[in-house]
Amino acid sequence: MRFQRLLQLRKYATVATLRQSTHIRTHTHAHTPTMVRTLASSTSPLPELTQITDNVQRGNYAQLNDKDVSHFTQLLGKNHVLTDDLDGYNICFLKRIRGNSKLVLKPGNTEELAAIMKHCNQRKLAVVPQGGNTGLVGGSVPICDEIVISLQRMNKVLSVDEVTGIAVVEAGCILENFSQRAHDVGLTVPLDLGAKASCHIGGNVSTNAGGIRVLRYGNLHGTVLGVEAVLANGQVLDLMSNFKKDNTGYHMKNLFIGSEGTLGIITKLSMLCPHESKAVNVAFIGLNSFDDVLKTFVSAKRNLGEILSSCELIDERALNMALSQFKFLNSPISGYPFYMLIETSGSNATHDEEKLNKFISLGMEREEILDGTVTGDPGKMQEIWKLREMVPLGLIENSFCFKYDISLPLRDFYSIVDVMRERCGPLATVVCGYGHLGDSNLHLNVNCERFNDDIYKRVEPFVYEYTSKLKGSISAEHGIGFLKKDYLHYSKNPVAIDWMRDMKKMFDPNGILNPYKMLA
Repeated sequence: MRFQRLLQLRKYATVATLRQSTHIRTHTHAHTPTMVRTLASSTSPLPELTQITDNVQRGNYAQLNDKDVSHFTQLLGKNHVLTDDLDGYNICFLKRIRGNSKLVLKPGNTEELAAIMKHCNQRKLAVVPQGGNTGLVGGSVPICDEIVISLQRMNKVLSVDEVTGIAVVEAGCILENFSQRAHDVGLTVPLDLGAKASCHIGGNVSTNAGGIRVLRYGNLHGTVLGVEAVLANGQVLDLMSNFKKDNTGYHMKNLFIGSEGTLGIITKLSMLCPHESKAVNVAFIGLNSFDDVLKTFVSAKRNLGEILSSCELIDERALNMALSQFKFLNSPISGYPFYMLIETSGSNATHDEEKLNKFISLGMEREEILDGTVTGDPGKMQEIWKLREMVPLGLIENSFCFKYDISLPLRDFYSIVDVMRERCGPLATVVCGYGHLGDSNLHLNVNCERFNDDIYKRVEPFVYEYTSKLKGSISAEHGIGFLKKDYLHYSKNPVAIDWMRDMKKMFDPNGILNPYKMLA
């Protein structure tokens, strides 16, 4: 069998192409740029003010004045009160939303944030909390002239306990820094995102971010044990916990996970971090049809079982966009309509390799897997993962992209891509899909040279209507923010939305926390 010969060769090389048994193809190391907190494309012009383009009626909030600025300066110090060069805080990462805030505040601790909110609530000044500003639905930037409250200074990892696996971290900590601290004591943060070099853990929790390992560790409602949040009136709500099991009363911490800063501003959280796996392997495989993708996924669940940690899908168009925009990327295989990136994590390298090899061999015998690469080398695995991580950036590098983050039943996971491709026709340059197959989360992308109103009308609200008919979710992990607030009813019934409004009024009677978001 072709694959058995490769098993003998693996001890001499960390990356092997499954199709060719006569030689082993290896990757060349390439420099990969870190995604920084900046605008999505520094060369394109600034978008128009969203308040004007979307005809947003400003809420009945007070106007910021010099006395307010003076008060905040006395509280924080002048270096942490910004009034100039605020474009990076006013414009969302995709450059679709632009606010007109005149003030950015950077508290250094919970007490300072509480004092800020107390003043804002008394004055009825609207605010928008902001982390790394990597969100894709306009949830972390102003819509009108709200005060931006940046959590950048609240960036400490307060503790990491290697015995219990519990870490306590401030909301402004960059995810990659948090991950490194956990790694130093043999733990892993159960959240991993392409934007990890710039996104903040508080923003991740506030949007209930998913990432590539929900299949293994579940979502943040389970791994976040507790939060500390500052409410609209300046009260500090301490819901921290250092235990996985705490059955005392309502689990209020879950209200803040995914509430996008509309109920309170998360300042601190405790998270359960599992111990790192001793043996990690990655397979990057090519397939001919989505039907083969589904068969391979079922096989992975059956044959890899407890060691399966990630299962990602990338279609050919999505991968090619990344490869064409970033020349340092190198795909080990090419020419297939679909690709899957499968990761295993366990404690016994020999056992895990046997299971992975059996899974691959079975897929090739059935001709469901046509070609691929397998590696356990950390550097090579990083190169393969970089292919997946750079896809969303490749799609926005030199074009406009309508991006949709939806959950769909697995049997219909990819159908919307084909439907949208036909619906948009030549108006779109690329229509593609990629995402977290393991938890039914598809990222649908429709590209064009620049914003095109004709495409926009063909895509929205059709994409949400289609998702709703399949009983899917209009937002799998990015949140609702500003861009999806008018479509919430496609995933939530009127009774649920009414209760959400009532909860918002209870926590924030003056409506100053992140207005114009989530609830239309």
